[in-house]
Amino acid sequence: MTAIAAAPVELDAQHAEIVSATLPAIGAHIDEITHEFYRRMFESHPELIRNLFNRGNQAQGAQQRALAASIATFAAHLVDPDLPHPTELLSRIGHKHASLGVTADQYPIVHEHLFAAIVAVLGADTVTDEVATAWDRVYWIMAQTLIDMEHDLYAAAGVADGDVFRRARVVARIDDPSGAVLLTVRPMAGVFPNFAPGQYVSVGVTMPDGARQLRQYSLVNAPGAEELTFVVKPVAAIDGQPAGEVSSWITSNVCVGDILDVTVPFGDLPAPAGDEPLVLVSAGIGITPMIGILEYLAAEAPDTAVQVLHADRSDQSHPLRERQRELLDALPNATLDIWYEDGVTGGQAGVHPGLLTLGGMKLPESAQVYLCGNNGFAQAVRTQLVASGIPASQVHCELFSPNDWLLS
Repeated sequence: MTAIAAAPVELDAQHAEIVSATLPAIGAHIDEITHEFYRRMFESHPELIRNLFNRGNQAQGAQQRALAASIATFAAHLVDPDLPHPTELLSRIGHKHASLGVTADQYPIVHEHLFAAIVAVLGADTVTDEVATAWDRVYWIMAQTLIDMEHDLYAAAGVADGDVFRRARVVARIDDPSGAVLLTVRPMAGVFPNFAPGQYVSVGVTMPDGARQLRQYSLVNAPGAEELTFVVKPVAAIDGQPAGEVSSWITSNVCVGDILDVTVPFGDLPAPAGDEPLVLVSAGIGITPMIGILEYLAAEAPDTAVQVLHADRSDQSHPLRERQRELLDALPNATLDIWYEDGVTGGQAGVHPGLLTLGGMKLPESAQVYLCGNNGFAQAVRTQLVASGIPASQVHCELFSPNDWLLS
């Protein structure tokens, strides 16, 4: 994880008092504010929604809620330093920004339209000059923290700020029985920098309407290779949510020999030390960073004690099921438990019906736990882990959504 100062620059007492007094009002109207903010920003800069922001998340409101919650979380810590420091939240945001090529010059754009939205929603009588100045300070403390972190991430990757995309040729495609697709890419010039297990890349594709959309996909090959392999699983429309436009397009159209825009790797899951027991907990396509970690262990630290816990709807929907078992067979101190919501098939040892539960599982208190799944799954499992005696500092989460604030 990228180092972040233990405490950000402090607000002065007057600003802290104003922010503390106005935080409830802003919090009560935060959905309206963020909706108005994005409306204004995209109206002024339509290229951002076409070429940078995830249109699916925008349509569902996920990105709006994430921005609102992250700023509110950061502001709450500034006015009450006794609250947990949002280190993990900032680290996840910084890595995702770096994977999109976000640069310092984009932060003033956000500032302009966010503050215009606050005034539009709350009114100029509420947002006095003193209130605006105090919240301006909150924004720029958070922004500068992220700008500095992202600059360090770019430097560590050996690239100029924002220069993260590389043209890469697809050299292999494997269609997994679950419907997921494994794509292996090789840069057309130079090499990709090495990566840590559990990291991801952003992939940029031009959609039929001409928009260039970006999505992140976890790497599933062992570090040190000249090629990168990532997994894409199409997202079906369900419960009123639209189908995943990028994942569906990639799995339907990308073939060996095609050219993709792929970033250098990012992601803040800490690399396994090799001398501590590990617990890998995943659900559905959340298995992908765990496969990356298992590939690393098989290549670099095969004697590591590792418990693998995975939840899925059925064995047919279980991504990379065969590769998971192959890797575990190569690790003499590894165990596997699987839960299938639709029931058990085949009577295999270690396969359970229903939803994943840690009840009855013996987890080492010293274990480093890696957790990946949807929002509800990650929250529920994290709660169970802490209740079972695993310190929160030993639980490392990855979410495939902009709702990382839920884990802070």
